Amino acid sequence: MRKRIGQVLLLAMVVLLSACATQQQRAERRAATQQAVEKAVAERRLHIDVTSMNTLRYGSRMVTPDFFLELQGDTLNSYLPYLGQAYQAPMAQPAQGLNFRERILQLQESRPKPHLIHFDIDVKTKEDVYRYLVDVYDNGKAAIRVQSQHRDAISFDGDCDLPELINGK
Repeated sequence: MRKRIGQVLLLAMVVLLSACATQQQRAERRAATQQAVEKAVAERRLHIDVTSMNTLRYGSRMVTPDFFLELQGDTLNSYLPYLGQAYQAPMAQPAQGLNFRERILQLQESRPKPHLIHFDIDVKTKEDVYRYLVDVYDNGKAAIRVQSQHRDAISFDGDCDLPELINGK
């Protein structure tokens, strides 16, 4: 009987110690992610891999993994799907939609909450003028809302691609 109680106590201690190590690992991973997000924001080198889109007329949809939004200094590289109504036929043929690489007209950064960085990005293409409202959270998640003069608004959810975490830098 005492041997059985000793085994149970030993097992409980092992489980408890491994849980503590797991909590510490999670805390370290969370801190590394926060640091990588801060570095990407400070350098204006954000790459967001889009996972889903939300439309006014057609609801939410998952997207293939090749769509992204990238902020590179003073340039916005947008490769995003669009599903919605255009109010005016595009002048450029074929229509480029949300697939372009353009210089940013205006960029404002704010921190409305401790774990949130918000960007207002204005950009003009041959077809339209867009406002990208980008929320980047310190856990690497991101939300993108796109407003246009000639199209329905659309939003996207995604994850920041943080190479520092992958490469261990």
